[in-house]
Amino acid sequence: MADITHRRVLKIALPIVVSNATVPILGAVDTGVVGQMGLAAPIGAVGVAAVVLSSVYWIFGFLRMGTSGMVAQAHGAGDVPETGAILMRALLTGWGAGLMFIVLQLPLFWLAFKVAPASAEVEALARQYLAIRIWGAPATISIYAVTGWLIALERTRGVLAMQVAMNALNVGLDLWFVLGLGWGVEGVAAASLIAEWTGLALGLWFCRGAFGGDQWRDWARVFDRARLKRMISVNTDIMLRSLLLQGSFTAFVFLGAGFGDVTLAANQVLMQFIEITAYALDGFAFAAESLVGQAVGARAPGRIRRASVVSSQWGVMAALVLAAVFWFAGPALIDLMARAPDVRGTARVFLPWAAFIPIVSVASYMFDGIFIGATRTAAMRNAMAVSVAVYAVALAVLIPAMGNHGLWAALLVLNGLRALTLWRRYPALERAAA
Repeated sequence: MADITHRRVLKIALPIVVSNATVPILGAVDTGVVGQMGLAAPIGAVGVAAVVLSSVYWIFGFLRMGTSGMVAQAHGAGDVPETGAILMRALLTGWGAGLMFIVLQLPLFWLAFKVAPASAEVEALARQYLAIRIWGAPATISIYAVTGWLIALERTRGVLAMQVAMNALNVGLDLWFVLGLGWGVEGVAAASLIAEWTGLALGLWFCRGAFGGDQWRDWARVFDRARLKRMISVNTDIMLRSLLLQGSFTAFVFLGAGFGDVTLAANQVLMQFIEITAYALDGFAFAAESLVGQAVGARAPGRIRRASVVSSQWGVMAALVLAAVFWFAGPALIDLMARAPDVRGTARVFLPWAAFIPIVSVASYMFDGIFIGATRTAAMRNAMAVSVAVYAVALAVLIPAMGNHGLWAALLVLNGLRALTLWRRYPALERAAA
């Protein structure tokens, strides 16, 4: 196996960082193109419908993480047929979930608008958008599996190419369908649908090595009971862990709303710094997933530690850079995102908390990558449960004492505990690979 070097880590991480940086651009273009219609309702409809779909698809984000860890281990163990079989299992799951959403779209959309009601005009336009976009569900969910497979085998340039191609096609079709043909909200949805299926086709081409032999259609292997049971266990643990984490961030937003519209808006502006942090640190966490997973498959504890240390060194350096940017350039970034003077002033008050987020959170991101690569997902689930429980106590204690400062302090407590609880379980991870 190749040495685990700083260059190798960067080769995996940097394409992911660049790929992630392209994600917000698409949302801005969708909004901007629809905004040229000169009406508020289409903008709201696209925003609401996109949130509905992203929330539904997010549930299956475990396919990316679970596929990455298991494929990396199979690759490290030299089990090439299993790498193809894992991808096939994940793709079948993605297709099955996507078809389920298509069949159940009417009750799904009804429930969505019950939870998040909108005006009659916005809801009608959003339903038009959703009726088109839902046909991309099998492709969108399957792309999670494709992405995980490529990351596991260190082919992150393929992930970057797939993301850039999807976004570029989506933007081009947005401009043509909406501004050129006048299709409005339905044009935005059609552009996304075509881009999603094109992205899956390109991703499968990058994964063509998995289909080079007969392993992908070795149905006895693909549907092997023991391997299916392991896949279900790993993915269930990841899903439960992710639900707990998402619930924690949702609680942060809802509790922030209790401090008034200005503070809520200021928190929302500063939450973009957290999103930027996630996009940047994900690249190094993904590098840890791939390299640690391969080391676990090779039964090489020393390589596990080397992969963990080298990838984390770069993660820490990235976190320090982000913290410095947020500290010194934060006021300018706030002014760029908010025009209201009261929102700008309030966001500046709480900016120091956001600036510390990368430093406090980097260890949790890196340990997530390490444990996903090792598929120690039960430990991740349990560690998250403990962290969220303490987070709830911190919210109950700190908010009455410190107000919105207490809310941000509790968020730092959550991220610090996520790292601490996994750090305590790390030695067992190495021992299990011996």
